Amino acid sequence: MEDVAKQIGNNIKAARKAKKLTQKEVAQHMYMTQQQYSRFENGKFEFNYSQILQLCDLLDITPNEVFEK
Repeated sequence: MEDVAKQIGNNIKAARKAKKLTQKEVAQHMYMTQQQYSRFENGKFEFNYSQILQLCDLLDITPNEVFEK
């Protein structure tokens, strides 16, 4: 399960960087601290369904892209 969380985090990080956004900018949009958001990208914490949809909207990606291997 840890590998899956890491892969999801890596996918999110790549999408964030492609949009030229900082962790802090994404965190503010997600109404959380940069530290909380960082845990998602590092695979230490999991998003809930509504957060995934909000993140997809912000990063202009699909949920499938979040979960891609």
